[in-house]
Amino acid sequence: MPIDDSRPIWIQLVDDFRLRIVTGAWVPGTRIPSVRDLAADTGVNPNTVQRALAELDRSGLTTAERTAGRFVTADTGVLDATRRELAVGAADTFINAVTAIGMDLAQAGEVLTERWPDHPIQESGETS
Repeated sequence: MPIDDSRPIWIQLVDDFRLRIVTGAWVPGTRIPSVRDLAADTGVNPNTVQRALAELDRSGLTTAERTAGRFVTADTGVLDATRRELAVGAADTFINAVTAIGMDLAQAGEVLTERWPDHPIQESGETS
């Protein structure tokens, strides 16, 4: 994961881990890697990883079991709400970009309609 100096690292880790969860890289109900392993994989301090994981616990995306480790939630409501939250953020970014170049809703909708079938994820048959 490339680190962006403009935002706190722990927040970047939260974003990265949330994506791993909603895309299924970390499967609902399964144990996630240890703090130490994640720190080694991401190249950051274990305390920073722990702070990010604590935020995931707080949001309900993960649960920590004292002796067994930390697990991805199997609560589909939490997962769906997180996907929607991420989609709203992506939509806001898109809306800001297209309005900045002078497009209106109809024009932006045309772009989405044209591009959607050509998107590599759609071509492979995967869905988000």
